[in-house]
Amino acid sequence: MKSTSIFDIENWREITATLARNKTRTFLTAFGIFWGTAMLAMLWGGSQGFKGMMYRNFDGFATNMGAVFPGTRSISYKGFNKGSWWNLTVQDIDNIRRVAPYIENSSMMYRSWVSASYADKSKSSGVLGVEDTYTKLMEPVVYEGRFINESDVRSYGKVCVIGRNMATELFGEESPVGKSVNLANVYFTVVGVAGQRGEASIMGRVDDNFFIPASTMRRAFNRGNTVDAFMYTSVRGHKPSDNEPYIRRLLSAAHSIHPDDERAVSFMDVSEMFEMANNLFLGISLLALFVGLGSLMAGVIGVGNIMWIIVKERTHEFGVRRAIGAKPADITVQVLSESVLLTLVAGIAGVCFASLVLAGADQATYTPLNGYAGFQISFTTAMIIVGAFFVLGTAAGTLPAIKAMRIKPIEALRDK
Repeated sequence: MKSTSIFDIENWREITATLARNKTRTFLTAFGIFWGTAMLAMLWGGSQGFKGMMYRNFDGFATNMGAVFPGTRSISYKGFNKGSWWNLTVQDIDNIRRVAPYIENSSMMYRSWVSASYADKSKSSGVLGVEDTYTKLMEPVVYEGRFINESDVRSYGKVCVIGRNMATELFGEESPVGKSVNLANVYFTVVGVAGQRGEASIMGRVDDNFFIPASTMRRAFNRGNTVDAFMYTSVRGHKPSDNEPYIRRLLSAAHSIHPDDERAVSFMDVSEMFEMANNLFLGISLLALFVGLGSLMAGVIGVGNIMWIIVKERTHEFGVRRAIGAKPADITVQVLSESVLLTLVAGIAGVCFASLVLAGADQATYTPLNGYAGFQISFTTAMIIVGAFFVLGTAAGTLPAIKAMRIKPIEALRDK
């Protein structure tokens, strides 16, 4: 009898015929493998997609952004009672920029609530006063015109950028760029229409507000020397919170705030939010991997079971093969080939099915502004899943193959 080779066409035809002999059993085993790989791929790709969807809320945010807000004292100190309010000033901002060592870009911020009107339409709206560096902290989507620039801030320009929703409310289908809008009885020329990609915001969504130069805000709205908030980004290699000790020490000395009064000066660190989100989705990814591996192992066990049954059913056949000259290695290759074929075909089908489902989910969550959420697995990941199943499936067929190899011809021929 000729030697059995893994590349022998006749060998593969025999394997196919053997598996087709009991269609129900083969189908159920193959389905276990198919579902195991599909579940692992869908869970992994799904966790990445949900992570992408959550991160959409922060689209446009600098991931290393921080902010400082004034508050009320929680500790009486140097004549100032507990509960008293203090104000952040322009001089404070200048000193922070000079003293804090890890600030890269920054902008002071103001916010007021006013009545905005154009022609016969009016709407209550927020007005945000920002510096030109605001676009390095947040990345607004400019639909038309431009955003506030350095020249506007330096010249106290009476210009504004209108949020997309406000533009629709006041101007309808008409372009607002170049037209004048009344904000609290002060006329501003609209230079741009803007919006934002994500849902998260600081002091209001871009789409629902007006933006004017911070210098103009102080003068036109009689804000004096006070500032509502200070936003900044940290330099590479440092978190925004690394600046906190310097800022807190400076403001405590300037405004007679107790050094231990943490409530009087409020800090926000967006990088901490991203870190929490990363940790959350790391846990979700590990859970998905654990559940997926459980499904995968169930499929592998199914492969092992069917191989044991096949070997048991074909004991007599293997005995005849051995009696007419088949080598033990030929029997081993025969059994392992059946395990490999079943694993590869069902495993590849499972990954392909998962890819189609994930592609559908990715398409369903697509938005022109944010793009795709990321419900997908890479080709490398897909190959790793199939490869892992191939190795495990081969291992599952190894013990039955060894059993088949050790069958003695005389005992096999007696088997009924």
